[in-house]
Amino acid sequence: MIIDQLHNVQSGFYPTLLSATDASRLTQRFAKAFHFLQTADLENAAPGRVDIEGDQIFALVQEYNTKPLEQGFWEAHRKYIDIQYVVSGEEYMGYANLAQLDAGEYDAAKDFLPLHGDGSFVRLPAGMFTLFMPEDAHMPGMAVDQPQSVKKVVVKIAV
Repeated sequence: MIIDQLHNVQSGFYPTLLSATDASRLTQRFAKAFHFLQTADLENAAPGRVDIEGDQIFALVQEYNTKPLEQGFWEAHRKYIDIQYVVSGEEYMGYANLAQLDAGEYDAAKDFLPLHGDGSFVRLPAGMFTLFMPEDAHMPGMAVDQPQSVKKVVVKIAV
């Protein structure tokens, strides 16, 4: 898991990671995903799917109200890496390594693995993103204090 502010993608180690001349296909997908997040008009984007590179890279624009922790659930994905970027509002995001949780039955059609157990939570205000690899379970959309409206973009990157 990585957590950072989107504007930091232009500094530090990200340019090296995202602009290597002999970049791998996955590195190129990361670069396209972050380019989309940095250049798209996300404030005015309508909820729904936005294709960046077909099923290889796409974004899901979401608007919802955060929910109490007791209504949350752990999930993970095998086919996609998630970059979850908070456009407006704030939420708690749960994180746990898969080895820490008990797995349910994987749904390949939905690329959804339900899990049970305990993990850690971080506060994600607007402008922050999390990056979840297939070994990272997450619990998105949790209320910080009270439920509130959040706009978030989840970019899915095929592995």
